[in-house]
Amino acid sequence: MNKKELLQIKEQLEKQKKEINHQLLELAEKDPRGQNNYEARFPQFGQAEDENIDEVEDFSNLLPVKIGLEESLAEIDEALKKTEKGNYGICENCGKEIPLKRLGVASSARLCLNCEKKLKE
Repeated sequence: MNKKELLQIKEQLEKQKKEINHQLLELAEKDPRGQNNYEARFPQFGQAEDENIDEVEDFSNLLPVKIGLEESLAEIDEALKKTEKGNYGICENCGKEIPLKRLGVASSARLCLNCEKKLKE
C-alpha cells in the first residue's frame, strides 16, 4: 500500500469515527471516564405505568445499538493506531497484506478474507 492509499484510508477512518461519535451522542452521554465509553440515556415519557413500560422497552432496544457503535468506534481507533505504527493492512493471523479492495469495504479489517473464513468455520 502506498502513502496516498494509506492517507485516503486514514481519512475514511476519521470520517467514520466522526459519524459514529455523532450517532452515539444522539442516544447517549459521553462518559468522562473513558475515551469510547458512553452512557445510554434512559428515556422519560412520564409516570404512568404504560409510559414506564415504554421507557424500559426503548432503553432495552437502545443498548445493543449503543454497544455496537462503541465496538465499531474501538475497531476504528485500533485501525488508526495501526496507521501510525505502520502495520495497518497486515493480517493479524497470517501476517500477509490485506488487499486494498477489502480495506476499502471494511477499513478496520484486522484479518484477510482467508483467515476470517477459517476462523468462522
